[in-house]
Amino acid sequence: MQDIPNKPRGGKRPGAGRKAGSGSFGEPTQAIRVPVSLIPTLKTLLTQHGKPLQGLTLLPFTDQPSQLALPLFSSKVSAGFPSPADDYVEKSLDLNELLVQNPAATFFARAEGESMINAGIFPNDILVVDRSVEAVSGKIVVCALNGELTVKRLVREQEQWLLKPENPQYPTISLLEDLELVIWGVVTRVIHDL
Repeated sequence: MQDIPNKPRGGKRPGAGRKAGSGSFGEPTQAIRVPVSLIPTLKTLLTQHGKPLQGLTLLPFTDQPSQLALPLFSSKVSAGFPSPADDYVEKSLDLNELLVQNPAATFFARAEGESMINAGIFPNDILVVDRSVEAVSGKIVVCALNGELTVKRLVREQEQWLLKPENPQYPTISLLEDLELVIWGVVTRVIHDL
């Protein structure tokens, strides 16, 4: 048997591989380590029937949110007849503290469409979604249904799970066995402009 010379093999070749930004996202990508249990959710998050995510804007929430403490007045503001206001501040209120109970499990998403207007969710509202809250009957959830993102009320009626809109102009969705459903989390707060 003849000895094979020890020549270097492999390595980067000029012109090989994909150009940065030529993938489906139109920008350079970076490899990251993800817990195996979160891979299906992350794949659903990033793609929708093989296309980049559309119809939902995710807003990152950092692990170390900056604090924004603003004055909270102890007297309530009357929505009925005017009442005299107290002249002192009860305490400072941090909006992160008010809106986010579990930062590690929370993300923000922007709503689209009018199927949830009777629940106070309007187009372009920001949804505060907590993955640590159990998705039980009656909760409003953000989910991927056959790869399409939606926000609806999860309801169990007569042994059947349903995704119910909060607008009579939209149909209720029966969660049948042939549907692929991934619940991303429970909506805990809604932020919208007046």
